[in-house]
Amino acid sequence: MIDPVTLIVALIIVSTPVLLAAIGELVVEKTGVLNLGVEGMMIIGAVTGFITAVETGSVTLAFLAGMAGGMILSAVFGVLTQLLLSNQVATGLALTLFGIGLAALLGVGYPGSSLPPVPDLFPASMQAIPVAGPILFSHPLIIYLAVLLVVAVWFLLQHTRTGLVIRAVGESHDAAHALGYKVIRIRFLAILFGGACAGLGGAFLSVARVQNWIEGMTAGAGWIALALVVFASWKPWRVLLGAWLFGGISALQLRLQAAEVNVPVALLDSSPYLVTIIVLVLISSDRARAALNAPAALGKVFHASG
Repeated sequence: MIDPVTLIVALIIVSTPVLLAAIGELVVEKTGVLNLGVEGMMIIGAVTGFITAVETGSVTLAFLAGMAGGMILSAVFGVLTQLLLSNQVATGLALTLFGIGLAALLGVGYPGSSLPPVPDLFPASMQAIPVAGPILFSHPLIIYLAVLLVVAVWFLLQHTRTGLVIRAVGESHDAAHALGYKVIRIRFLAILFGGACAGLGGAFLSVARVQNWIEGMTAGAGWIALALVVFASWKPWRVLLGAWLFGGISALQLRLQAAEVNVPVALLDSSPYLVTIIVLVLISSDRARAALNAPAALGKVFHASG
């Protein structure tokens, strides 16, 4: 018997790393930049956050270090694609490979290290409330910040001048440049923001969710985050729903394995990714709608000629 309350709690925890990475990538893509290095930034955030937590005993510093690690790797991507005008797809793929390799090197000797506990935001008395307590009040601060970040990004993009500029750059960088907007600066800042979100997601994964460093522990979470942006049609609130869908399937398959359901383990392990692929195929079948929602300048190189 699967307890729905614990399933929902697990869903929220599992979805948070992917949600953070996806909402950061959404902002990046809204400026017209396609960064396929999300997986690499997440794994660097995971290892730098874990190492910092072990060496300093501070969870706060661990999360900040994870953000910094993701930002540094994203800055490399920004320099190569925005200043040196390298191909965004090739650079993003190289970034992922580099991040995975560097993380494996940095993490040598750290698997199994003890970590400081991640404090919950609310007191135990609130967590003890039936049903609502575990679901709403039993999580660390980062989980609540992730949901607030979705709201903040939605408000920024839809109701502020900054959001209008971001969307303008993503739709037509030449027109935005002609209006006097600093296209490269705007895109570079968005890339850094995306790197910080991916790094924070990775740090949450290693420090809070798994509480251990395991080589390759992101296990494709960065690619799922990229897929969620498309699934969400570049809309923040849909990113939240997509992340919860992925988290729910992941949490459910773990409980089905524990219950020894007569289904091959390999199929259960792959189910979150299979469902994500199926959903993406269904959404992408309407190519006209997908093209309408995607930023028009996505993946295109901008060169300021004047």
